[in-house]
Formats: sequence, structure tokens, C-alpha cells
Amino acid sequence: MKYPTRKKATLLLQDGTTFTGYSIGKQGTSGGEICFNTGMTGYQEIYTDPSYYGQIIVNTTSHIGNYGAIDTEVESASPTIKGLVVNDFSHIYSRTSATESLQEFLEKNNTVGIAGVDTRKIVRHIRTKGAMNAIISSELEGKELQAELDKIPSMEALELSTHVTTKKPYELGESNSGFKVAVLDLGIKKSILKNLTNRDCHCKVFPAETTFEEMEKWNPDGYFISNGPGDPAVMDYAANTVKSILEKNKPLFGICMGSQILALAVGIPTYKMHHGHRGLNHPVKNLQTGLSEVTSQNHGFAVEMEALMQSKVAELTHIDLNHDTVEGLKLKDKPAFAVQYHPESSPGPNDSVYLFDDFIQLIKNNK
Repeated sequence: MKYPTRKKATLLLQDGTTFTGYSIGKQGTSGGEICFNTGMTGYQEIYTDPSYYGQIIVNTTSHIGNYGAIDTEVESASPTIKGLVVNDFSHIYSRTSATESLQEFLEKNNTVGIAGVDTRKIVRHIRTKGAMNAIISSELEGKELQAELDKIPSMEALELSTHVTTKKPYELGESNSGFKVAVLDLGIKKSILKNLTNRDCHCKVFPAETTFEEMEKWNPDGYFISNGPGDPAVMDYAANTVKSILEKNKPLFGICMGSQILALAVGIPTYKMHHGHRGLNHPVKNLQTGLSEVTSQNHGFAVEMEALMQSKVAELTHIDLNHDTVEGLKLKDKPAFAVQYHPESSPGPNDSVYLFDDFIQLIKNNK
């Protein structure tokens, strides 16, 4: 294989820190909030996860691209990230089932990236200084690049789910399935829907701003509130929908953003984390069973622990063993629960898939 000619690229952080490497993916300029993911594998699923919309991803794994890309390992129609930062980028791949190189995948999906930079140094910088805006460019430098960086909005108070949600409702699963689940799509991953349909669910996926009244016309047995990007605190439309679901005592399960929206619906606030949790190796303790789980995570916002502990309507069910942050909650007198992490994994371990079974049991109990 003939390697492409390397073109210089620049990564500029909001605090003025600059890194120089070479362009990968599409040549051009793109910016967003920079964050890092500690996963050793699953780069294609990470790049196509709608929850990463508006963000530049730094892979902590040194070698990226070595197993290529394949159509079956995507969580949405195309990459949703605003940029990619890697150390050693491979234009060749060893996996025989792969259909194209990662370079080809990124290029055809207009994803801008930079390689040949010290990702360990970048990660340590983010971990110390916190998540911040950044920009990658293979065409701009100096004041011109700074001017483009200045145009990027802060992730705090930024509503993004309406940018990645489905434009119109659609259905998955067999119409004669045992359970009907209405899904509020705030940026849902395909693997979540697969976990539901594999459990005899007929799902109807609704756009983010759909009201409870509109979803209820379908007469579902339960509701699922999905993951998604942006700041949950500005998503009153979703919190109001969840409030209506709770008022009718309908079974509800939420993941990631869905967990934050459930908390907001019962008066528990959320906050922006210093640099977030993103990876496939985060330990969580289930306080109900006393067992620990290794989990897949991707979030930059979280539910306020103190407010949850003082709540009269909700209780803590899962806690992060690294940082003592909220990883799960349930309501005391309503059939509703949610987790902050990703039990569907993809990529990641399968320690927590039992939560989908818990949701099905909750529906059965309330039928």
C-alpha cells in the first residue's frame, strides 16, 4: 500500500496550548470540546456514538486504525465527532473482515483528525486543566486559527440532542412482540435498540421533542429515555416529557442522558464535570446487590450527589468507585430507574446487561 503524503496539522486548545502533527481523515478545520476516551478497542463505535456530537476525541490507546473499519460496528449512520486526535495512526489493517481502512472511513465521512502528537501529554493536560474547546486544522494557523476557535460555543448550557435525533418516528422489532417500548431519542445508539428488540420488544423511536401525549397514542407498555450529547440542564422539553410519564406511573428506564433527565424531572440538578468519564474500564458498585461492575462510560455531565441523597422521591442505586459520583438512581414510589453508564457496552464489557432484563421485569410487573 502506498502511504499518503503527510500534511502538517495543528491542534490548538482554548488555553493557548498548541500541538503539531499531521492530518488524518479529511483535510480541513474542525473544532469542539476536547475530551479523552480510555478504551483500548472499539474506536469505530466511539466515533459514531451520537453522545460525542460536538466533541473532539483523544484516544489514549497509542495505535489507532490497525483493525480497519466495518459497516456493522457503528452506533449511528456516520461519525458524530467533531475531530480526532491520535498518537500513531495506521493506514493499513490486519483484520480480514474489515471492508476499508480507518482513513477511508474517516475521509468519506468528512471527519477531520490529527496524528503524530503526544496524546499522553494532551490527556494529562485535560485531566489537570479540565475539558475545554479546541480546534484541529490542516489549513489555518496563528490568528486565523484562533479566530475560528473563538467561534465555538461552550458545551455548558448547549442543547445538542435536537441535532442528532431522528427526524421522524420509526419502528423496530416484530409488531407481535411481547412488549411495546416507546423510545425518546436524544441521540440513541443502535446497540441499545438491539438490546431491547432482542428481549421481545417492539420499539417505536420518537424525535427528542416529542410530547408524552404523542407517544402515549401508540399505547406503549414502557418508556425508554436515551443517551445523547450536550447539557441536560437546558433540556426542559425532555424533562417535561419524563414528568408526564411519571405522573401516569408508566415504567421508565433511562441511560446516560436519560439518567440526568430523570433526575431533573424530579427536581435533582445536574452539573458539568471537570473532564468527564469516557472509557470501557470504569468500576461501578451496585448498592442493591453489593457487587461491582466494570462499565462503559461516556458523559461530561452528572447528577448532583448531595441533592440525590437528600431527595424524598429518589435514591442512589449505583456509585462510581473511582470518583464517588452518581452512576444510577431509582424513584421510591414510581416504576422508574436509570443509570449513568452504558450497560449495552458496544464497545465495552457486558457486566451490566442485566439492567435491560430488569426493565422488562418492571414492565411485566406493571402490565
